[in-house]
Amino acid sequence: MYLKNHQNFKGGMVNDHFNDSNTLRQRIETMPEDSILFRSDFPEYHSEFVGGTLSELATEGVLTKIAQGIYVKPRKSRFGAVLPTVDKLVQAIAARDNAEVLPSGMTALNILGLSTQVPMNYIYLTTGSERIVKLANRQVILKRGVPKNFCYETRLIALLVQALRALKQENINDEEIQTIRSLLSKEPNKDSLMRDVDLMPAWMKRIVKPMLKTE
Repeated sequence: MYLKNHQNFKGGMVNDHFNDSNTLRQRIETMPEDSILFRSDFPEYHSEFVGGTLSELATEGVLTKIAQGIYVKPRKSRFGAVLPTVDKLVQAIAARDNAEVLPSGMTALNILGLSTQVPMNYIYLTTGSERIVKLANRQVILKRGVPKNFCYETRLIALLVQALRALKQENINDEEIQTIRSLLSKEPNKDSLMRDVDLMPAWMKRIVKPMLKTE
């Protein structure tokens, strides 16, 4: 075992290894399903010790490794393990970095139902550090976004701006209009919605604002 014949990374002797190991394992095992864990989540332990414990739990099926240094505790169903959504994973990464994130491009279109095409790569704008997280045969790409992308009060309009920018004005037809109208009708904060629409790029505002009058 990777711990034998070594002093405890926290300064104790060998017997304390097992106490530490059990404590860390117990903490992880009692976490709720859908939890997302990072190797750096346990700074009170040496990183190699944490990495070894996470790896063991993944081998045992308690955790699933989804990227370098990132594990999840999957939700169990009769169909097998269910992993958190990519969006939940990205939100967890952002929370660690004390940053905001916003789906962009095809990712935003897919989330809003304006496209049924599954993105090959998931693209998010972030106020934090740029990075690429590899998930199986896809990548999550976090790109630095300008502040105006994060100025909206409602997530809906922030997403809609990104989606319409990817879709382009000439590709918006009746089907997209109906989808957008339905999304707007479900937004509970109408005052924030009105303020956000006024902040949209001019051509988007011309399309979206008339829909508010029918709400």
